[in-house]
Amino acid sequence: MRFKNPALVEEALTHTSFCHENPGSVSNERLEFLGDAVLGLVVAEELFQIRPALSEGDMTQLRASLVSGEALGKLGATLRLGEHLRLGKGEEVTGGRERPSNLARAVEAVVGAIYLDKGLDGVRSYVDRAFKEEWERVLGGEAPDYKSRLQEVLQARGEPLPRYRLLEQAGPGHARRFTVEVRVGRRTLGRGQGSGKKRAEQTAARSALQKLGE
Repeated sequence: MRFKNPALVEEALTHTSFCHENPGSVSNERLEFLGDAVLGLVVAEELFQIRPALSEGDMTQLRASLVSGEALGKLGATLRLGEHLRLGKGEEVTGGRERPSNLARAVEAVVGAIYLDKGLDGVRSYVDRAFKEEWERVLGGEAPDYKSRLQEVLQARGEPLPRYRLLEQAGPGHARRFTVEVRVGRRTLGRGQGSGKKRAEQTAARSALQKLGE
């Protein structure tokens, strides 16, 4: 993911121990605070949309599972954020790069940085991609399926089926980004990006559902 403001990435990956040894640097604590709130909002929105039968209590429990320290620590390890953390010497030698709490905080800080750089849509796209496996685990193997939902909504309205068109492939092979649009008749209802064509189509479908008020 490319940032318009790369300094946000550096801040998101800066542990407080690094700041103690390097006066003038900024730790990721403020971004962590922001990211925690934004992540909770986006996950709650996802649950609200994909599981309309869930009660408030059920959604609260699922959200807590998805954004728990343990879940975020595992995600941070999967994303290999530890390799990029800026740590103080003491934190480094005591295994700070693998410490789950450091990784969880880094994930939240990265979310905060994405929000400031790309807004809520950027965070939604990131959550769709990065949280895919965790969604499937928590939801019993069922990841959000916006494409099916969009098709159902259009059929109920008597409209044509959606068509997806690949607009762009960008980035190196190990970090490919796909941009897709979804059209209904002559209308473009949404666009989306993802690390794979299918993920981009899901993001585009979600954008279309939002435009349709669904």
